[in-house]
Amino acid sequence: MLLRIKDIPKCERPRERLISCGANNLSNEELLSIVFRCGTKSKSAKELSLDLLKEIKSISNLKDITINKLSLIKGIGVSKATIILAIVELGRRIFLTDKNIDFSNYTNSQMIYNNIKNIFFDKKQEYFFCLYFDNRQHLIGQELLFRGTVNRSVVHPREVFKYAYLYSATSIICIHNHPSGDINPSKEDIILTNSLVSIGYINKIPVVDHIIVGNNNYYSFADNGKINSR
Repeated sequence: MLLRIKDIPKCERPRERLISCGANNLSNEELLSIVFRCGTKSKSAKELSLDLLKEIKSISNLKDITINKLSLIKGIGVSKATIILAIVELGRRIFLTDKNIDFSNYTNSQMIYNNIKNIFFDKKQEYFFCLYFDNRQHLIGQELLFRGTVNRSVVHPREVFKYAYLYSATSIICIHNHPSGDINPSKEDIILTNSLVSIGYINKIPVVDHIIVGNNNYYSFADNGKINSR
């Protein structure tokens, strides 16, 4: 028997539960039911949601799914598939924006990592950021300076310090990711860090750390005694 959304008691319907309880309290099935809005002649939105979740195994797999694979799931089709992919992309743009750094000052590398790690989520290339701080260790600016290939990012110190002067920064922290997940610094990472630290010393704008982000972990040059800002 087809169980339609309107057959469910009103207080238990996904849309009403979202309004009364908040979106964060809904199950993946309920959220997808709201996205689908309606089902087909043979399946309700609830049943379509369950079919999709069964097919993809984990909700996190939606970030990599293609429109072809989605539209092949019976009852979803191209129309519903495009809605799902649009929502996934909107979520990516909202929560993984380059400006999504939410802290006013720093005390250690763990704090920096916790606040910036999501920026690198699902990135297939290297991204190189600089964070700029005032003399009270307040974050006053952040810039995405370079995007590289899967295993190499060409970084010029001129760009790093150009923004330091524009922000009137008194210290800099550099951060980039390793898409491979390996957090160990490469030879190029070490050469670049030493160069930036030396230039920072000369310009009296110290580079106090360079953090490499990998798979749920990070490497801090400062924590490992590899930075001497003198």
